[in-house]
Amino acid sequence: MRDAYARSIDPALRHPYMMLVVILAVLGLTVHLFRVAPRGNTPQDDIGLIFGWTDASPDVSFPMMQQLQQKVTDIVVADPAVASTASFVGGGWSVNSGRLNISVKPGANSQQVINRLRDKLAEVPGIRVWLVPISDVRVGGRQARSNNQFTLWSADAEALDVWAQKALEALKKVPELVDVSTDREKEGLQAKVMIDRPAAARYGVSISAIDTALSNAFSQRQVSTIYGERNQYRVILEVSTSRQRDPNDLTGLFVPGAGGAQVPLSALAKIERTVAPLSINHTGQFASVTLTYNPAPDVPFDRANLALQRTIGELHMPDTVHADFAGDAKAFREESNSQALLIIAALLAVYIILGVLYESLVHPLTIVSTLPSAGLGALLALAAWGMELTVIAFIGMILLIGIVKKNGIMMVDFAIAAERGRGLSPREAIMEACVARFRPITMTTVAAIFEIGR
Repeated sequence: MRDAYARSIDPALRHPYMMLVVILAVLGLTVHLFRVAPRGNTPQDDIGLIFGWTDASPDVSFPMMQQLQQKVTDIVVADPAVASTASFVGGGWSVNSGRLNISVKPGANSQQVINRLRDKLAEVPGIRVWLVPISDVRVGGRQARSNNQFTLWSADAEALDVWAQKALEALKKVPELVDVSTDREKEGLQAKVMIDRPAAARYGVSISAIDTALSNAFSQRQVSTIYGERNQYRVILEVSTSRQRDPNDLTGLFVPGAGGAQVPLSALAKIERTVAPLSINHTGQFASVTLTYNPAPDVPFDRANLALQRTIGELHMPDTVHADFAGDAKAFREESNSQALLIIAALLAVYIILGVLYESLVHPLTIVSTLPSAGLGALLALAAWGMELTVIAFIGMILLIGIVKKNGIMMVDFAIAAERGRGLSPREAIMEACVARFRPITMTTVAAIFEIGR
């Protein structure tokens, strides 16, 4: 086998230009495959935990939100792969939002559970649900319904609202994206108490008295604490629940006026109903809106990002509205842009170090010329298995290139030693080195591998 290998190498060594053509062809094919290879984010390790976000209409009441949340929870619990579920409504979020913590049974795939539940949960009227598998590794970004985020920000809040809504509607129509949502909810109900200040002055009612009356009625003000033998009970002052359902209930309040007289609030103020955002997020000093999304099933991450960029570009937003990726999507974009430069810098560093060690510019070039074949083999293997070029795959390619580089160094060292010690010609020395490093697998080697594996 070694002789056959030697005979196959010898004609190529007789025609160095042919070897140069082969090297350039391999290099070109490697660069092409590296450019067109589907890229993916850091692979998510399935820890069996799914986070869910629920969102209803901004004007939904708390009892109705509880009912909608319970419907969602019943569907999730009914899935055979779900072990347990914890459900929350309100809390640190607005009343129209909730959370789900879903524990998946051992052996079940979290992403498959999400894909199975997505269509079922979409049929529940009045509420939207987003499910995200949780990984031990997560890049920064605003807490949102997905790790993949695209943020718009502007100093002009009105323009930001208009273009954020247009971007949201456009992205929902992109087939490469699913679970598209936004953190901006501007349809929350707002009641403004418009005080008639001349009338308040006539009745002797101060503005602070009106503010105190509203606080006592609706802010759950703690007025006292009852101490028991083991427990403490906080006394909360507020109007009854039946008087907290409509803005017109505000007019039934009384405020103290001149001489201690109780003046109805309806004689001093009127109630205006408007809408307002439930929350306003910021990026730096500017108001911002974050759009979250996930790639559709079987869609590479880079393809989904390109579809998003193309859709946003077709909107032709004004210069006053800025947009960029955030969260994992931003980290993926920066990482993809720096991979090629990282490889070039690494090869240049290897070449310089080898040049110093060998005190030559030719031998390091010979060693570096063996590296494109390693990258080509790795990229072909990824394509054959239908895998994406993720961070882990890129690290594996670097390790493979390191092994090939080590083999190239040993071949050059062997050839130099044979040339200097035994007086062989450069062609004979490198051919003998190639044959020596070929190391064909014998039956003894196979038996040893089998015994070690067993």
